[in-house]
Amino acid sequence: MELRQLRYFVSVIEHGSMGRAALELGMVTSALSQQISRLESELSTRLLQRTSGGVVPTDAGLAFWRQAQLALRHVDAAAAAAREKRLSGQVSVGLAPSTSGVLAVPFMRAMQERYPDVRLRIVESLSGYLGSMLGARQIDLAVIFREEPAQRWSVMPLLDERLFVIGAKDLAGMPTGSRVALAKLGDLRLILPSGSHGLRSLLSKAFERARSAPNVVAEVDGLAVLMDAVCHGLAATIQPGAALARVAPGALESVRVADRDALRPNLLASVSDDELSPAALAARVVLADVARELVQAGRWPGAALRA
Repeated sequence: MELRQLRYFVSVIEHGSMGRAALELGMVTSALSQQISRLESELSTRLLQRTSGGVVPTDAGLAFWRQAQLALRHVDAAAAAAREKRLSGQVSVGLAPSTSGVLAVPFMRAMQERYPDVRLRIVESLSGYLGSMLGARQIDLAVIFREEPAQRWSVMPLLDERLFVIGAKDLAGMPTGSRVALAKLGDLRLILPSGSHGLRSLLSKAFERARSAPNVVAEVDGLAVLMDAVCHGLAATIQPGAALARVAPGALESVRVADRDALRPNLLASVSDDELSPAALAARVVLADVARELVQAGRWPGAALRA
């Protein structure tokens, strides 16, 4: 198996077509098809299924594609490190929108100071999607909110976030004081993420244990739109304190949820250690260090480090 065959195969998957991939690679379609056939023969399995609209990966092809992407990233990083004679390469890091508001810039700054030749790719998405991207080897590491036992990941507990009721001060039913129980929020208009969102699942269980039901008037899965609606006084929301990172100071009130189980765990997950490049291993250490420093400095609202 040759390295160029991996690049050919990945290009075909990305383009969904032999012809378009050949054009991108600067070779004729028949030569590319021959290389893919040789690869399939060597592996003794069919990697691609030809259709009238192009090509799609088989189950074996999909599994091979994930590992091929990882192998190519490591080869590119190794080549760059050899050229520069110091740690370099590219690292892909996934952060949820609320997490990125607190963590992204300090993490990027720390990486720039410690490893200036490592190029960061930050992916902002919902925790569930980040888990899927980790499983597909499309990113190296991510801060997620629940573990997937079936996945072959390396997972490290990072911190726990308390939840807050967040809303305009003059909003009807907005609680006052420093704490409030979920059972006291029955009349408060709420905008929450939809049922597929991990935070909504956590809140549903917490309300159920409190023998109460939230008054949900709208569901919004994008944090920016959700917080815009809250800032305009349409309703309140329940979010970790990090959701306030991009809101002007004093624009909204936040009251801590008193229920003990209103807690969101943050986990630092990555592909297995033997699959991580040196640059990714270094980035994982830096990410954990920066998160710890933010919590200890009181710059991550409602967060507490795991023991």
